[in-house]
Amino acid sequence: MNILAIETSTEYCSVAVSQNGRISSRCELAGQRHSEFLIAMLDEVLSEAGLTLAQLDGIAYGAGPGSFTGVRIACGVAQGLALGADLPLAGVCTLQALAQASGHDKVIAALDARMGELYLAAYEKRAGTWVTACKPGMYLPQAVPMIAGNGWFGAGSGFAVCGAALSERYAGQLSGSDGQAVPQASAIAELAADMFAAGLGVDAAQAMPLYLRDKVALKTREREQQKVSEQ
Repeated sequence: MNILAIETSTEYCSVAVSQNGRISSRCELAGQRHSEFLIAMLDEVLSEAGLTLAQLDGIAYGAGPGSFTGVRIACGVAQGLALGADLPLAGVCTLQALAQASGHDKVIAALDARMGELYLAAYEKRAGTWVTACKPGMYLPQAVPMIAGNGWFGAGSGFAVCGAALSERYAGQLSGSDGQAVPQASAIAELAADMFAAGLGVDAAQAMPLYLRDKVALKTREREQQKVSEQ
C-alpha cells in the first residue's frame, strides 16, 4: 500500500511516503512558513519513492489538534491532492502520532495549546493496537485528567512548557518524558495504513480538522473568564 502523509500542526513541516511500510520522509523547521516548504517537500518524497499521485492508495494528514493555521494547511492540501487524484483521505490525531513515534507502549501526549492550556490525550498499545486511555481534550495544566496506572511516558511540547505541573499531577506515574517530540508525517503514515486497510478512508469532501478549541480567537477578558469558570 502506497500512502502519502502530511503533518503541519506545529512549527515543523513534515511529509512522508510509505510503500508497504517502507518510509521516505522529510522534516523542516518551518515556523509559520509551512506553505512555502510543503509542495517542494512533497515533490521530493514522491520522486525519491518513484511514485506519482496516481500510484497512491490514499493520502493521510495530521488532523490536529495543533496550530489552527497549521492543521488547516495539512487538511486543505490533502483535500486538493485527493480531489485531483480521486483518492481517499485519512485524518490522524496528532496526539496519537506522538504516541506512535515515541517508542513506548504507554504514552501521555501533550501539546502546547497556547493561552496557558494544553492539548492532551493518553494511549496504551495492547497487542499492537493503540487503545485510548484518555481521549483528546484541551485542559489547564493543573487540571488535566487523572490517568490510572504507572509507567507512562510523556511526549510533546506540553511537557516542555508545563513539565512541572504535569510532573506534579502525574507524580510517580511517569517513567520519563520528551518535551521536544513533535508529531511527524512518518507516524501519520504508519497509523493511516491501518485505517486504510480497515476501509476507514473518507472522501476528500468529508475531511475535517480537529481543533478542540471552539473559539480560536478569544479576547483577553473572555480567556480570563473562561479560566475562572473552569477552576
